[in-house]
Amino acid sequence: MLGDDAELTAALLAAQHGDDGAFRTVYRSVHPRLLGYVRTLVGDPDAEDVASEAWLQIARDLDRFSGDADRFRGWAARIARNRALDHIRMRGRRPAIGADETELTGKPAESDTAGEAMEALATSRTLSLIARLPQDQAEAVVLRVVVGLDAKTAAQALGKRPGAVRTAAHRGLKRLAELLGDEPEEEDPAPPGRLDAVPRPRRPHPRAAMPAGVTHSRTRTQKDM
Repeated sequence: MLGDDAELTAALLAAQHGDDGAFRTVYRSVHPRLLGYVRTLVGDPDAEDVASEAWLQIARDLDRFSGDADRFRGWAARIARNRALDHIRMRGRRPAIGADETELTGKPAESDTAGEAMEALATSRTLSLIARLPQDQAEAVVLRVVVGLDAKTAAQALGKRPGAVRTAAHRGLKRLAELLGDEPEEEDPAPPGRLDAVPRPRRPHPRAAMPAGVTHSRTRTQKDM
């Protein structure tokens, strides 16, 4: 592991031993793209609430998680998906997706290729276009491109085979390539949503070993964020 992934993995280990600051690092690293995935499923009005429910479960169950940064992203995505599907079942339908608060800003270069559509997703406001895809394609595209999961991890989050996820992502990106070419240029949206309501991670059992140099910090408040 190199760079950001190594740092996220180290923060995960510290957070599992009760380091509040490390948990904030994990949250701020993963939340914006996880929120984008939730928005794909439930739409803008409810995305923050559903994502908050997912983070509460993540914080509660963090001491049961085992793995590195990649595995954590997949685990978090699976939890978020379950909370989103519960929300959809209660409401009764999948909504249209707004495109205001997202990292995907700017206008892509003109192209009709899936490869350049994938590149454009990293810098373009496209969640409203993703909403026009069938749900299996929309989820595959967001998990692979926005959240950054490989096909195997995305398949685990979706409960499908990796080949099915690859096919859905390919078809979705091909369609997005066509849609992106028709998008008018727009001004950059507002910065990503707030990152203040960070749930508190579960404290470890008293017998759990603490990593060297890690100490418990005081209880966090919104002012601290």
